[in-house]
Amino acid sequence: MIQLRLLGPVELVAGERSVEIGPPQRRAVLAALAVDAGRPVPADVLIQRVWGVSPPDGARRALHAHIARLRRLCEQTTNDGGDAQLCLLRRSGGYLLEAPPDQVDVLRFRRLADRARETGRTDDDRAALLREALRLWHGEPLADVGGQWAERVREAWRRQYVDLTVGWAAVESRVGDPVTVIGPLTDLLDEFPLVEPLAETLIRALHAAGRGAEALERFATVRRLLAEELGADPGPGLRDAHRTILRRTPPAPARRTAHRQTSEPAPHASLPARPSPETSSEPSPATARWPGAIPAQLPMGVRSFTGRSDELAQLDMILASAEVQPSAVVISALSGTAGVGKTALAVHWARRAQPAFPDGQLYVNLRGFGSDGSVMSPAEAVRGFLDAFGVPPARVPVGLEAQAGLYRSLLAGRRVLVVLDNARDAEQVRPLLPGAPGCLALVTSRRLLTGLAVAEGAHLLTVDLLTSGQARELLTGRLGVSRMNAEHAAVGEIVGRCAGLPLALAIVGARAAARPRFPLAALADELRRADHRLDALDGGEATSQVRAVFSWSYEALSPGAAGLFRLLGLHPGPDAALPAIAALGGIPVSRAAALLAELVGGHLLTEHAPGRYTFHDLLRVYAAELVDSIDSDQERRTAVHRLLDHYLHTAHTADVLLTPQPNPVPLPPALLGAAPEALADHEQAQTWFAAEHTVLVAAVEQAGASGFDRHSWQLAAALTTFLDRHGYWRVLAALQTSALEAARRQGDRAGRAGAHRGLGLAQDRLDRGEDARGHYLRALDLFAELGSDAGQARTHQHLARMSATRGSPQQALDHAGHSLKHYRAAADRAGQSAALNHIGWLNAQLGDHHEALVHCRQALELAQETGDLNGQAHTWDSLGYIQHHLGRHGQAVDCYRQAVDLFHRTGDRQSEAAGLLCLGDIHRVTARPDAARTAWTRALAITDELALPDTDPLRTELRTRLDGQAQPAFEPPEQPPQPAVRAVPVRGLPETSAS
Repeated sequence: MIQLRLLGPVELVAGERSVEIGPPQRRAVLAALAVDAGRPVPADVLIQRVWGVSPPDGARRALHAHIARLRRLCEQTTNDGGDAQLCLLRRSGGYLLEAPPDQVDVLRFRRLADRARETGRTDDDRAALLREALRLWHGEPLADVGGQWAERVREAWRRQYVDLTVGWAAVESRVGDPVTVIGPLTDLLDEFPLVEPLAETLIRALHAAGRGAEALERFATVRRLLAEELGADPGPGLRDAHRTILRRTPPAPARRTAHRQTSEPAPHASLPARPSPETSSEPSPATARWPGAIPAQLPMGVRSFTGRSDELAQLDMILASAEVQPSAVVISALSGTAGVGKTALAVHWARRAQPAFPDGQLYVNLRGFGSDGSVMSPAEAVRGFLDAFGVPPARVPVGLEAQAGLYRSLLAGRRVLVVLDNARDAEQVRPLLPGAPGCLALVTSRRLLTGLAVAEGAHLLTVDLLTSGQARELLTGRLGVSRMNAEHAAVGEIVGRCAGLPLALAIVGARAAARPRFPLAALADELRRADHRLDALDGGEATSQVRAVFSWSYEALSPGAAGLFRLLGLHPGPDAALPAIAALGGIPVSRAAALLAELVGGHLLTEHAPGRYTFHDLLRVYAAELVDSIDSDQERRTAVHRLLDHYLHTAHTADVLLTPQPNPVPLPPALLGAAPEALADHEQAQTWFAAEHTVLVAAVEQAGASGFDRHSWQLAAALTTFLDRHGYWRVLAALQTSALEAARRQGDRAGRAGAHRGLGLAQDRLDRGEDARGHYLRALDLFAELGSDAGQARTHQHLARMSATRGSPQQALDHAGHSLKHYRAAADRAGQSAALNHIGWLNAQLGDHHEALVHCRQALELAQETGDLNGQAHTWDSLGYIQHHLGRHGQAVDCYRQAVDLFHRTGDRQSEAAGLLCLGDIHRVTARPDAARTAWTRALAITDELALPDTDPLRTELRTRLDGQAQPAFEPPEQPPQPAVRAVPVRGLPETSAS
């Protein structure tokens, strides 16, 4: 019988004889084919598996040579092996290794594991199947194969191996002698000391074998390691095993059978085996190009979390249910009133469960219930998750449905925990739910999400108010046993007045802890005599004393901290950075930092990330009530004015850094105390926008609603470039709509012109051509009335690009000519360079290559004078295209190489890949097939890194060329190829609304 072994060194065995495969690279090719035995594997995939994403020159020739030798080896081995068949065939989709599944050890391993999981089998059957599966392992999988692909496959297979080992040990202990499993499990746990199911199985086996002292010692070791390494306590399974031993409960007698385990498997895991991208029978293209980022977004947990043992146990049981339903996506929804501790419970449990989700933990506050009503849209949340996974903006599709599909594709075959906090309703949550097994979604909401239970099978858990005993436990953790016992009656009243609300209890505990000599009876008296209460938020739950708790906590603040706390009720949210808070208060940053430390220490504010602060939503309501009742209208308006000036002036600085302009129009001076941030370079500007853009969008709306119309449209204009480059086009459209309304109210033509241009850009990106053109034309009219050459130049350039992409090159050329004329009038040399390159490119599209060459050479000279590297790259790209069509292939190669190098330096990876595509085309025309394939393969590797979909035009062009379908046998085409993926190469355009 012929066997292909991958679960150890790569081996080909015929009968009892090991067949010599050849050098390590050939073994790697055989392994890359064998993991997909029975299915064709494209040549490019084989090259990437063996040589990586940047294969050397000649990799394809080497692959063909290895394939030829492996084909002969398969034929020879089949002849020697009797009836068994092993064939290596060429198919339209790639190379196919034809072999029965039981001949490939890893495929047989999976089949045995699947059979062991089948319902209706006896433990004896399961044990026998699992023993047979584990005996297939002969050491480190793919032991003599190197590279990233092999390492990913090894890790996935190790995970499956350890899952099966734990399952075998549990069954073996029930049907055989528990002593049999102790050795293998001990070796495994020594290698993977933090895998709790492994530790639990070993501890139970030791107990069953009468070695209780060893079991207790092992539990103590695991508990210490979990605390030191993860900051977590043992899970319910380990705790239950520990209690069983302490109660001296006799172990259930094993049912002795005739068999005994004769081999000792080896180690790892916790959840049942899931298909990975490398091992699934139907690998997903998206997961095969999994982004490099592994998100770890869980916020910090509560330091002295207490109680909630029932809820934690239920969550643990839900997680454990994945073992018996490995095909299900597990969803749990926590509901309860505001301030009851839903988030604290979710985060605490999520951190405990973190090891079970090695591929990442996502977290988002959906702002379903907030005082400002800024509920997060599913689209915004999905986009945040895509950003967390490192998906580049060019990869993100337009539309919620497509983005959600990409998000679920990224999760396929992975173990990811998704925490959806503060959801408003089931409709907000549904687009964010994973679509593949291996993931768990944990949702919190003030509403009972019955719809999720009906349609998605969610487990619903209600988080109730703390019982009296749990409330006392919480206070004891903060105040100590002696102080609690000393004032028994006062503690009872405090617990009653706080109504079991954890937030209220935490504030009471913090204030009492800060004043160790302050009698608790006095605090109880303040609660008893309070005249006002926060209105109950979700149907009148018993939280009416919270305002009193907040009030005496607020009254204990220093005057400066109290004033800043009130003013924070004016901030649009969802969070605020230290410099912005300083501007709101009109105080130096150092003073603001000290006051914020006081607020955080009193549990009135949370520093959820370094230098960024947020309220609990009830506290935000309370602060807004205070600022309305205590501070005058003028004081409130001045504070908002300072805040908006801070955001506007900083955003304007950042925008100019992103889009250099020769003469940016200055803003009116900022109010004293606004203190805009000083940003030094492009990188700092990008970082600031990334952190603040959600707040800035809210600030635009706040400005329009509170009478600061100029701030509204100017801030929207400053945001346009960032939102456009990062694909936030729906947000941009909504923002510019608000900006247009504000400019109309103010009667500002410059504001209206900029808003129409921004709306045109957003509609253009969203493929709404007629709407976009209408806004562009209105912008042109207004800029002309204002005499703004810069505004007209940029708008004509937008129109030129839109016309070209919609198949009207002559119309595009007319707009590009107008753009150049206005850039010259505005003395914008970088803009002139972009317009000249644009004109050159369009002339080339119309067949006038000599005229195109003149314009692009002028563009290159200007781009080099202004130091615009990206503009130079695009111009070199245009020159390469022109020289190619003029038949000057050597010069075209030089131009494309220059362009590719500059695109790489500026980080424009998609343009780099497109340049390599064209470079490969020239090599093909000049009969240099190896050089062509090298360029195309490099380009395809870049698209893999960018995670572009297979339907992307650039990837389609590359795959067509690499599959040899574009032109037969590298014969020069009658006309040079015209890449369908090349768009009009326009440098990044400034997006201010300067007149």
